[in-house]
Parts: sequence; C-alpha cells; structure tokens
Amino acid sequence: MKHLLLPALLLFAIAPAVPAQAASWTPDQAHSDVEFSVLHMSLSNVHGRLGHVTGIIHFDPADLANSNVDVTIDVNTIDTGEGARDAVLKSASFFDVEDHPAATFVSTKVEKTASGLAVTGNLTLRGVTKSVVLAVEGPNGPVTGMDQKLHAGFTATASIDRRDFGIGASFPPGIIGDQVQLSIDLEIVKQ
Repeated sequence: MKHLLLPALLLFAIAPAVPAQAASWTPDQAHSDVEFSVLHMSLSNVHGRLGHVTGIIHFDPADLANSNVDVTIDVNTIDTGEGARDAVLKSASFFDVEDHPAATFVSTKVEKTASGLAVTGNLTLRGVTKSVVLAVEGPNGPVTGMDQKLHAGFTATASIDRRDFGIGASFPPGIIGDQVQLSIDLEIVKQ
C-alpha cells in the first residue's frame, strides 16, 4: 500500500507546478452567490443575497486579455431574511423583478493587479447598464470536486450606486444609503 501512496503524493505535489491552461468554466450554483449590504437610516447595514448564478467564464491565465465573464443572476432569489422586505425589494420601486427578473454582468476587460485581478464589465439591473469594476481575488484551486471535475474559486467585491440603476429611486439617502457593497463568491467548474 505504501508504494502506491508515494506516486499519488508526488503527482499531487507537482500538480500546482503544471501551467494552467485556458478553459471554459460554469458557476457551481450550490456554491456561488452575490451578497450585498446597504446602510439603513444611517444606523446599520442591511445584508442580503442573490443566488442562482448561471453563465460561462473563459479564463486564460497565460493571456488575461482572452479571459471573459458572462453571467446571469436570478433577482427573484433575493433574500434579506425578512419576507416582507424581500417582497418590497422585488417590487417596481426597487428591482422590479416582474419586468426585470435577471441581472447580468458581461466583462469588457480582465487585467492583473497587485492584489489579484480587475474585471471591468457591464452590469445590467432593472434594464439599466453601467460599467462596473470588480476587484477579484483568485483563482483558488483548481481542485477535483466530488463530481470528478476541476473546481476553482474567485471572490470579487465592488461598490455601486443604487441610484444609477433606479433602485429605490423614491427613497432618500437618509433612509437607504446610496452605495451598495457587493461581495461575490463564485465557484466554477471546468467544462
């Protein structure tokens, strides 16, 4: 048994040294979401999340200019832990999920930074598209998952102004802060 374990350990030890290659990946929906926080009445932050992230990520670590992201987030999955508040957030005053059930992010540029990656792209919420820059950490991995496929992970953050997208337009900043902090955890699966 010992003689079989050594080759496996050697393979594991040299695996990170193998250069990463360009590949297409999809979000692992069970392990990917968008979390947000916004100031309420200048007193405390309200936190929520959006799940059901779908799309395609093409990651080329050798040439980041060839990398791109095209994802869709189901806004109907909004969850702040308060059903009544979630219903208001789904209304026409906020996300208007009846007419705009999904948010999208399509990258326009991926570049290396001192702390990771900067992914610039077009974020569409409520039918309004604005350029957003995501500060991205990662990739973490890849590692082989229980499905025997390679998985990798990224964490991204950004700040957006809700007014740019017409979200809660009738609510003054004294009630709801203008800046919304986004934190995105994305586990991706190699296709």
